[in-house]
Amino acid sequence: MSARVDLVVPPMAGHLHPVLGIAARLVREQDLEVRVLSTAAALPAIAGTGADAVELLAGADDVVAEVVDPPYRVGSNPRLLVRQLRATAALQVRLAEELREAWRGERPDLVLADFTMAAVGPTADAVGIPWWTTHPSPCAIEARSGPPSYVGGWRPGRGPLGRARDAAGRRFVRGFKSVAPRLAGARLDDVGLSSLYRVDGSEAIYSAERVLALVPGAIEYPRALPAAVRYVGPVLYTPSPSRRPLVLRPGCRHVLVTAGTHVAWHREALVGAASRAAAVLAARDVELHLSLGRAGASLPAGVSVPDGLAVHDVVDYTRDLGRFDAVVHHGGSGVLGHTLAAGLPSVVWPVDYDQPDHAARLVDAGVAVRLEHPERLAEAVVRVLEDPSCRDAAGAVARTIAARPALETITAAVRARLGV
Repeated sequence: MSARVDLVVPPMAGHLHPVLGIAARLVREQDLEVRVLSTAAALPAIAGTGADAVELLAGADDVVAEVVDPPYRVGSNPRLLVRQLRATAALQVRLAEELREAWRGERPDLVLADFTMAAVGPTADAVGIPWWTTHPSPCAIEARSGPPSYVGGWRPGRGPLGRARDAAGRRFVRGFKSVAPRLAGARLDDVGLSSLYRVDGSEAIYSAERVLALVPGAIEYPRALPAAVRYVGPVLYTPSPSRRPLVLRPGCRHVLVTAGTHVAWHREALVGAASRAAAVLAARDVELHLSLGRAGASLPAGVSVPDGLAVHDVVDYTRDLGRFDAVVHHGGSGVLGHTLAAGLPSVVWPVDYDQPDHAARLVDAGVAVRLEHPERLAEAVVRVLEDPSCRDAAGAVARTIAARPALETITAAVRARLGV
């Protein structure tokens, strides 16, 4: 007996890559048929997994890019968040229509949907298909205790006043989410939702059956999360790995500097900080490697590269990250997972979205230091390279990830759910 699994995901790398890793692993199960549904931009990468590709939202990639990677910081600005929600709502309505059509004939036996694809769950429910959520940033899931997310990276409050602050923050976040659809002119009914929240208080856009949290539980704060949440750890997958060898100069330590594939508006500050730090660190036999995050990308004309700084368009995390001694990153879920799995200490420089929340967790787990002032990047790099406690903590987290590989855990869970 065989079964079919559909995976629905947007084209953004931090969301797409782990889902592609899951698809590539499930394809190896001979009694499973696997499809990945996404936009045209993701189709070449999907083909590399061996799964069948189904295009959704034809012609919408430019709109998607504008929503998820605007040329400015969004932060907690309500006006900018509502603007994003307005554009997203129209896409979700269209997504629901296309999924109903795709599932009109032979239906999948299980759907795995990235948490940003809010229309998937209600559509699956309407036609009787079980569905799970994949979540690379589970800090964003609302809980009944602990600090809220998207308010600047709060740590858990201490004592009665701290817990009261956290409770007030959670109420604020829930209140904003409740009014945001109306502010954006969106109707929940259009995507099959009667409410943003279930009777038990959990968020209806996430599966009530299983939410696969793609970070190690070792770095998370204790929070009263919905019972469906399971920490399975990072999925480490790079589509179309680069064939170009990464050259590292012998006789020195090497540090990767990256802001992932998004927040392009941050690149100028990143290049400037890396250039200034390289001049200082070269005297300590430390070489910085700056990844621009896009294949074929290069520095603007006229920008000079100082000694001690190597510039790359992309770096293959799966193949090459373990060759570095530390990583400077923005706290995005993709590079965060790869860095933790490699057992590397990091300097985290958060700039937007869930990144401040990730930064707080990494610092409190002892695996990173937070960069508060870009001009002090060299000092922060030296600190993580020279502090054995940071490397020891990173190594301990890496061992927990290696002891329970996420892909094997997910595959076993899927097979058990399908009874195959």
